[in-house]
Amino acid sequence: MIDTTFTYSSPFPDTFVFGVAAASAQIEGAAFTDGKGESIWDHFSRIPGKVANGDTLDVACDHYHRFDEDFALMASLGVKHYRLSIGWPRIFPQGDGELNPAGLAFYHRLFDSMDRHGITPWVTLFHWDLPQSLEERGGWTSRVTVDAFARYADTVVREFGHRVKNWITLNEIRCFTMLAYGYGTKAPGRRESAAVVNQTFHHALLCHGHGVRAVRAFGGEGARVGLTDNCDVSVPVTESPADIAAAEAWFLDKNLHVLGAIHGKGYAPAYLDRVGADAPRVEPGDFDLIGLPTDFLGLNIYTATYVRAGRSGERYDALSLPPNYPRADSAWLHLVPQAIYWATRMCHELYGHDAIYITENGCGYNDERVVNGEVIDLHRRDYLRNHLREVHRAIADGVPVDGYFLWSFIDNYEWEDGYQRRFGIVHCDFETQVRTPKLSAHYYTDVMRTRTVL
Repeated sequence: MIDTTFTYSSPFPDTFVFGVAAASAQIEGAAFTDGKGESIWDHFSRIPGKVANGDTLDVACDHYHRFDEDFALMASLGVKHYRLSIGWPRIFPQGDGELNPAGLAFYHRLFDSMDRHGITPWVTLFHWDLPQSLEERGGWTSRVTVDAFARYADTVVREFGHRVKNWITLNEIRCFTMLAYGYGTKAPGRRESAAVVNQTFHHALLCHGHGVRAVRAFGGEGARVGLTDNCDVSVPVTESPADIAAAEAWFLDKNLHVLGAIHGKGYAPAYLDRVGADAPRVEPGDFDLIGLPTDFLGLNIYTATYVRAGRSGERYDALSLPPNYPRADSAWLHLVPQAIYWATRMCHELYGHDAIYITENGCGYNDERVVNGEVIDLHRRDYLRNHLREVHRAIADGVPVDGYFLWSFIDNYEWEDGYQRRFGIVHCDFETQVRTPKLSAHYYTDVMRTRTVL
C-alpha cells in the first residue's frame, strides 16, 4: 500500500523574511503626472529601435493610481514585505534644483496604504530611473550626479525615515553603468571607453556611500541599510575542493570593482593592474565614504557561470554553455538554481557578510495567457521551488540568508524588452489593467504560509 503521508521540509527560520519586489519606473506609470520629471528611461524609450515595440513607461501597471488595490491583492496573497523603489524624478524633477512636494505626497499615500494592509516597506533609493536633466550634464560619468544623489538621499531619508527602516542604496550597479554606458543596451544607451565606464562604477560606489551616510544621519532608531548587487556568480562544476577553490578565485576576480572595492576600502592591485591606464580617478576621502559599514548585503541572483579547476596551468576554467542549455525567454537568463547557494555562501565566506537578503530572484517568459481565469505558469513554479531549495540548503549549511524577495510581484515594463517579457507572479493585462494571480502566486502563498518548500 502506498504511504500517502506527506512530510514537509524543515521550515525556514521564524525570522526569515519572505517578500516580493518591484521598481518605481517599471510599475508606476504616470510618467509626467504631478510634476514628475523626465527620466532617462522615459527619454530612451522614445528613441526608435531602443525598446521592443516602442513601448514606453507612460502607463506601465498604472500603480500610481492603483496602489491601494495592488496592496490589497498583496495582502490577500499573504505578502507582508515589499521591496519597492522611490522615483528620483518624482522627488527632484531635474535631479537637483527644486523639490517636488507632490512627489513626496504620493509616497506618503503609498506608505499609508502599505501600513493599512500590514505590509513592511523595503525601500531602494535608486533603481535605474536617473533624471534626464542629470544625464544631459554627464549622467553617471560626472560627479554632478554624485552631489545630486547625496541631496536626494538626504531628502528622502529625512522625509520617510520615521516609517521606513529597511533601506537599499542602489540596485545593480553593473546594469546602469556597464550595460548603459559601455554596451549601450540600457538607458541612456551610450558606448563609452573603458576608462569612462570605470569612472561610472566609481561614481556609483560614491552614491552608495552617500546612501549609507544618509541613513545613518537621518534614518532614526532601528534603521538598516545595505547595497543590492548583481554580482557575477560562479558555480563549481563539482563540489570538490579543487573546483570550489577555482570558483572562489573566479568570483573574487570578477567582483573586484564593486564588492571587492567596498570591502577592501580601495581598488585591489589586481584590479588596477587589469585596467591599467583606464583606472577610475579617485579623490581623497572617496573610500572613507564608499567603505562605510552596512547592515546587510542584498543580492539579485538569476544565473551563474560554471567554473572548474584549470586544466592548462590556469587557476580556473570558466565553461561556456551548450546551445541547448535551458533558459527562460530572457536570452541571458540561463537556469542555474545552484547560483543562489554559491553566491550567498561566497559573500559570507569571502567578504564576511553576516546578514544577506536575496532582493531579487525570478524568471521572464513571453507568452503567459489567462485561460478560464488562470495562468498555469508551471515553469515559474518550478524555477521558484528549485531556487528556494537552494536558499534552504544555504541556511542549513550556516550561510546567514535572512530573507527572499521574489521578482516580481506583477508583470511590468521590462526595460529594453518592454511589455513582452513577463516576470510577475501576478498577470497584468496592459490594455485593461486587470490583475490575475498566476499559479506561481498561489504556490508562493503556500510557501510563505507554511514557511517550507512545498
